[in-house]
Order: sequence, then structure tokens, then C-alpha cells
Amino acid sequence: MTKTTDASAVRSTTPGGIVRVLSVLVIVAGLVMSVAGGATWLTVQRQLADERITVSEDAKWFAGEKIDGPLTAYAEAEVIERHALEASGGRTYAELDREDPTRQVVMTGSFLRASLFTSVVSFGVAALAMGLGLILAIIGYVLLLVSRRLAALTPPATD
Repeated sequence: MTKTTDASAVRSTTPGGIVRVLSVLVIVAGLVMSVAGGATWLTVQRQLADERITVSEDAKWFAGEKIDGPLTAYAEAEVIERHALEASGGRTYAELDREDPTRQVVMTGSFLRASLFTSVVSFGVAALAMGLGLILAIIGYVLLLVSRRLAALTPPATD
């Protein structure tokens, strides 16, 4: 009985081959994360831009600018909070009586702020995914280089 060896099977079971497979998986995962993060960033940015909101003129930063990113969304959320507190005499929604007519204004302000903060968090998660994806792709590339070194150091299998 003769023993035949498939060269690709030998290559994938050597330390260099295992690291090579791992490196490709890590690179692909990194690229997928980077693309998904970028797509999320662009989607949130387009959705905010489609609302055609501008930062209030009395904002500390970005006054009059279009809200289409995390910093402008945060700046507008701060303005909304300030306006709601001014309208309520410094009291929050929970502190207002149910019959107080300003409670509706403060509640609407809270909803708008929450919506803007959700977009800020979404931008942060998207940036995190892109950054981690880039790091994974770099790690995968380094592993690919290591696999080539291991392949060069591993003697060929003999029967």
C-alpha cells in the first residue's frame, strides 16, 4: 500500500500553514469591520443631513453649521438642554408637576437630546469598528509575514 500526501494538506497543517489561515481570517474580519464601521458612519451622517437641522445660533460651538456629525449633534444637544432648563426654571422633566404646561416642552427637549445623543454614540461605535478593523487587518498582515517565516523555517515533510 502506497501512501500519497496531498501537498496542500501538508501545507495547511504545518505551523506556518495554520498561522497563514489565521492571518487571512483576521485580515478579512478587519476589513469587514472597517467597511461596516464606515457604512454606519455614512448612514448616520446622511440621516442627520437629511433632517436639514442647523446648530442654534446661541451654541458655544458650531453655531449655524449643518448638523451632520458627532460634534455638531453634541453641540445642538447642549443648546436644547439649556433652552429646556430655561423654559422650566432650571427643573428637569422629573421635577415638574404633571399639570405644569412646560413639562411638554421639557419632555420634547429630552427626546430631541436623546435622539442627537444616539447619533453621537452611533458615530462613536462606527469609529470604534473602523479603528478595530484597521488594527485587526494590521495584525493579520503581521501574522501573514510570520507564517512566511515559519514556512521557510519548517523542513518539508518526508514520507
